[in-house]
Amino acid sequence: MEQTNDFITIVSGLPRSGTSMMMNCLNKGGLDVLVDNLRKADEDNPLGYFEYEPVKKTKQDPSWLENAFGKVVKMVYRLLYDLPQGYEYRVIFMHRDMAEVLASQKKMLDRSQKSAVEVSDEQMAALYQSDLQKFFHWIAKQPHFKMLIINHRDMLNHTREQCEKISHFLGGRLDVENMIQAVNPLLYRNRNQ
Repeated sequence: MEQTNDFITIVSGLPRSGTSMMMNCLNKGGLDVLVDNLRKADEDNPLGYFEYEPVKKTKQDPSWLENAFGKVVKMVYRLLYDLPQGYEYRVIFMHRDMAEVLASQKKMLDRSQKSAVEVSDEQMAALYQSDLQKFFHWIAKQPHFKMLIINHRDMLNHTREQCEKISHFLGGRLDVENMIQAVNPLLYRNRNQ
């Protein structure tokens, strides 16, 4: 499938918000992914994490961007502040119910036997909400960013509609049928009913 190479696609959001699911979906839809496979698939992300280490050092070394046109890369939202001007970025931001995000993070930490900082869910949710509010305010003023917010639950419950919306946002060049096949509702755990 022919790709236009005039912008860089970024999947972002809070940790455990469905960013890996979205990366897999975009890859199946025909976008090349920037990944290094240093972090292996596991019980928390059985299809893989789709991470790319150079994004963490973007502020010091943004040279990886030259190889990112027409591709998709995953970045935690806080790293988007470090992206230089002079490029066009299209951001697919995954939004997930905060209680589900926190439950998923907690399970992941328990499984990896890492101890979480002793902060209550209420405090953590308030910190995230405040941080996201600042981020959304900032990105709305950046002319080189375009952003599409995708709700995690909608992606699972209204997959076709969301995949069509995403394809349109990225220029209408994705294989929507393949994207739909990539979304696995069985991997939707930690539901907040």
